[in-house]
This record gives sequence, C-alpha cells and structure tokens, in this order.
Amino acid sequence: MKQVLAILALLLSLPFVTAAQAIDEPELDERVRVLSQQLRCLVCQNETLADSQAMLATDLKRQIREQMKAGKSDKEILAFLTERYGDFVLYRPPVKRITYLLWFGPFILLAGGFYVLFRYIKSRREQIQDKPLSAEEHRRARELLQADSRKEVA
Repeated sequence: MKQVLAILALLLSLPFVTAAQAIDEPELDERVRVLSQQLRCLVCQNETLADSQAMLATDLKRQIREQMKAGKSDKEILAFLTERYGDFVLYRPPVKRITYLLWFGPFILLAGGFYVLFRYIKSRREQIQDKPLSAEEHRRARELLQADSRKEVA
C-alpha cells in the first residue's frame, strides 16, 4: 500500500517537475521566443507563432524547444519547418522565383494603376476644347453678373 501511494505521489508531482524545468531555462525560452517570432501560425495566418494561442502553435513551439534541446541550430530548425510546411510558415518568405509575384505584385499593380490614371487624365484633357468667348457671350456674362450683384445689394 505504501508503494502504491509513493508511486501515485510521484506521478502527481511529475507535472510540477516539468514546469520547474521550463522555468529554469530562460535562455532556451528566449531563443524559442525569438525563433517563433519569425514563423507564421498555420492556423491564424496573420499572427506570428509567438503571438498565437492556437493548439497547433503551442505544439510547434514545443517541437522547436525539443529540437533546440537536441542541439539543433536555428537555421536547421527553420529548414526542417520550411521543408515540412513550405515557405508559408516563414513570416517573411524569401525572395525567389516562386515568390516574385508576392513580393513585387503590389508594386506592379500600383504602377499599372498610375499608368491607367495618367492615360485617363490625358484623354480627358484632349477632349476639353478651350475656345475663347465671343463678344456676344462676353456681353451676356457681364449683364448676368451685374444683375446678380444688384440682387445682393438689395
């Protein structure tokens, strides 16, 4: 009976031991945090792995911690995750042939928009015909302005 109680007490204290080990490794925690800020949460997509509270993000951070404990470098861990999940897992994907549209597409669209706007303004300018008023039109405009100024005075 004493042995059963001792084993039960040991099993119940196991989570506290693992939590204490995680607290005693601040350098490892900082390294995991820095690396997880470079990775995208695969569930949230607009959050870094460090900011996400999703279960998959927690699992990935745990995997990163285990690989760091195994002695792998940050580059090796990033290579492993990129191989497993693709460039999408990187919060800032590398510039390469596959990602050209991702990196340069917005600038191409902006340049295309400016080109269309420039052409539209140029065509509108050509449609406007600037011709001076005739003597009759000048006289009529003067009469309208004088009639309008008399109404304001009264």
